[in-house]
Order: sequence, then structure tokens, then C-alpha cells
Amino acid sequence: MNIVLDQVSKTFINRTSSLTALATVTLTVTSGEFVCIIGPSGCGKSTLLRLIADQIAPTGGTIHLDNKSPKAARTCKSIAWMAQQPALLPWQTVLDNVRLPLLVNRRHQHPAPSPIELLNSMGLSDFATAYPSTLSGGMQQRVALARALATGASLWLMDEPFAALDELTREALTEEVFSLWMRYHPTVLWVTHQIAEAARLADRIVVMTARPGNIRAIVSVPQPRPRDETSPEIVHHIRKLRSLLRGKG
Repeated sequence: MNIVLDQVSKTFINRTSSLTALATVTLTVTSGEFVCIIGPSGCGKSTLLRLIADQIAPTGGTIHLDNKSPKAARTCKSIAWMAQQPALLPWQTVLDNVRLPLLVNRRHQHPAPSPIELLNSMGLSDFATAYPSTLSGGMQQRVALARALATGASLWLMDEPFAALDELTREALTEEVFSLWMRYHPTVLWVTHQIAEAARLADRIVVMTARPGNIRAIVSVPQPRPRDETSPEIVHHIRKLRSLLRGKG
């Protein structure tokens, strides 16, 4: 899925004040790209994903997803969303949680692996009849990931999905997502605070300014995958990204 953001802004207004979260963001992402978004806390990274997902409306500018509005893309189940909290239904089994997107608005479905296939690929086949409360945090996130991918969406919006997990579990789940991306070639927007993770995963890295969020720079990472974070080329990118986050360069 192609993404085109043209002068997109977002201001939150209440009775007594207003807060500009994003200011005139312009960005184009081509179909099948893996793009990471980094920036200081509160710079509007999550707001940007929520705008693309049609969870909130922009104050200004336009968003097109394959020449459709975010609302149209969401209606067609073209968007998979995953956040830090798995938000599983506690009264449903693992398999029923993964099946849930297929039971809501049955129309407009895309080719996708079956829920059973997804559980197998996540190493969860032995837990299909278990309930979320019996699973570890990492396993719950695996279930949430399988549920997000159940409709075969062509756009994956990943809002720091593994930030609350320990480092080893986060790395393992990140590699699982990357393997699925290599298999299905969706467009991915991945918000992260992990600079090395972005350098390891992304085709391009969008560096945001402090609020009101705007794009400070876009860094391409042309090195072939898999990438070694300790290689001179990747270390160079990591240093450059750190410098940009500090407002230099």
C-alpha cells in the first residue's frame, strides 16, 4: 500500500486550551517499504499512526492510502494496527481472539493465512484453547500480532508493539514480524525508541522533531539484510540518528 501525507497537521482542542501535536508533515511511503519512525517522547509519532489508521481526523492536510481515504482503507480491512498493549478479550480463547477480525464486517477480506496457520507460525498452536490470563506478556503479544494479521492487511501500523517486554523477548518478536514482512511484503510503519532496532530493520528511518512534531530528516539504510548492529556501516547510521535526535546535522 502506498502512503501519501501532504501537509498533515493535528491540533487537539478542548474548552480551555489547544495543543498542536503535528505541524505540516509531508511524507510518501511506497508499497512494501519498511519505515521506522523515531523521535523524542511526545513528538506526535503515535498521533501520526492514529491519523493514518483513521482513529482521529487531521486538522489540516490530506492522507491517501492507495488513493483512498484512511476511512475507506479501514473499511476494506487494509490496515493492521498493533500497539504496546495486546488488548485481548479475556473471556475468549487464543484462537477466538485471532478469529475476531474475521467475524466483524465479513466483507472486504483479503487473502490471508488462516488463524490456525498464524498460531502455528507464532509457536502458539498448543495454546489455541488457552485464555489470555494464562499466557506470558510475550505470548499475549504474539496472539495480538496474529490477530492483527488475520485479515491479510496490506498496511501494518506498529506503535511500539513490544516496548513493554524484556529485551530478549522484544528482539525475538521483532524478528518474527520481520520474517512475516519478508514473506507477505506489506507496507510497515514502525514507531520505536530503539535506534539500533530501527537501523537493523528499516529501509528508511523518519526522524521527528520535538512537539509540534515535524520531519527533521529521513535516513535511508541501503545495507543488505540481515544486518549486524556492530558493523561499521550500521554503527555509522546509529551515530547519525543519535545526532539528529539531539538536533544536530
